[in-house]
Amino acid sequence: MGGVPVKRHTKSKVGNRRSQLNLRKSTLLPCTNCGAPAMPHKYCMQCGFYRGKAIKEVELEIKKK
Repeated sequence: MGGVPVKRHTKSKVGNRRSQLNLRKSTLLPCTNCGAPAMPHKYCMQCGFYRGKAIKEVELEIKKK
């Protein structure tokens, strides 16, 4: 037989375990190249620079009339 808890889990133990399940607010820092908000340790989505180097070429959107 099995599947029966031996001891009761207290509210504080359950709460401490569940406290890690929350969503964390993302950190945005200004890009050093263009100043647009970017996540740390990621390249800038606006200009494609990371730590002063061009990592990715960003395609400019052309508006069609």
